[in-house]
Amino acid sequence: MSDLLFEPFALGDLHLKNRIVMSSLSRCRADNPGLVPNESMVEYYSQRAEAGLILTEGSWVNPESIGFFNVPAIYTEEQVAGWRKITDAVHAKGGKIFFQAGHLGAVSHPDHLGGELPAGPSAINPQEMAFTNNGFQTTVTPREMTLEDIRQTVADYAKASANARRAGFDGFEIHGAYLYLIPEFFNSATNQRTDAYGGSPENRSRFLLEIVAACVAEWGPKKVAVKLSPGVISGVVTANQDSVTTYAHLVNRLNDFDLAFVHGWGFPNQPRGTAAAEFNDIAGFLRKHYRGTVMVSGGYSQQSGEALLADGTVDLVAFGTSFVANPDLVNRMRHGYPLTAPRVDYFYQGGLEGYLDYAEYHAEALEATA
Repeated sequence: MSDLLFEPFALGDLHLKNRIVMSSLSRCRADNPGLVPNESMVEYYSQRAEAGLILTEGSWVNPESIGFFNVPAIYTEEQVAGWRKITDAVHAKGGKIFFQAGHLGAVSHPDHLGGELPAGPSAINPQEMAFTNNGFQTTVTPREMTLEDIRQTVADYAKASANARRAGFDGFEIHGAYLYLIPEFFNSATNQRTDAYGGSPENRSRFLLEIVAACVAEWGPKKVAVKLSPGVISGVVTANQDSVTTYAHLVNRLNDFDLAFVHGWGFPNQPRGTAAAEFNDIAGFLRKHYRGTVMVSGGYSQQSGEALLADGTVDLVAFGTSFVANPDLVNRMRHGYPLTAPRVDYFYQGGLEGYLDYAEYHAEALEATA
């Protein structure tokens, strides 16, 4: 097996020490009313600084974007200061870290929003489950965003990106995956607008492209990234030929920006149906339409990641749950050490257990006690 995962990579002016990326992982440890990153999060991220690049958990750009409990945000000064401690700790260990900006849109719930309805491109219930402090709740019919809502949300993304710069991040990833606010605009099942943000592929892509333009204006070249999941099937959304046309247009338009990368999330070789067969191979779909750096995540192994790097389909591979239980994942992969299985019950439960108590692998110590 080749060792392409361990080769350094130039991401614009950033020198990544390897091509292994820590994917975004919601961990729900910001257990304070202000959703401020805390000291346990400083240790959690710095433990994993051997990754070529760390992507933070998807975090809120404004109060209206909240859709999961105890997830940090970046719209107050206290939050910016909390994130600064994390970026300083990661940088002290030679790591690089991008902030991931999220907005759950219609997949949120009034429990997160002081009883107010969540917002979406159209007043259509996505038929999902929302995870709140009161447990799982069925989603509700959202209010349709006005043009002023859209304008303000674009401005909030721009402010969040500026805050991320002040917090010391190396870049800014826009979460446009799964069935959250941004991809709700892409699909005709959740977007039935008749104005400039609905109908055609051009119009359904407009919201994200405006956000990208605003964030690139704050950051400059090779610092803003976009995460997409073209093949997602969930709730009322089914990947269909409309989706193929829209995503092909969208990804081609992203070539107009000097982005850090486009990040495709999707489980490899998972059948998606004939209407969206193009999405069976997310990596290949992105490479077909995008000329810049391509990253993938979603169930890839060390072997499958190496294969994609070897044939030039992707440039970076992100790993998710394996980083939860293996803070030293890069070292374990490099030497072929066994991986610790994560304790799923502690993914979102708060506290230090299942968060900071996973040990690094020390072969010499184990051999000495054998």
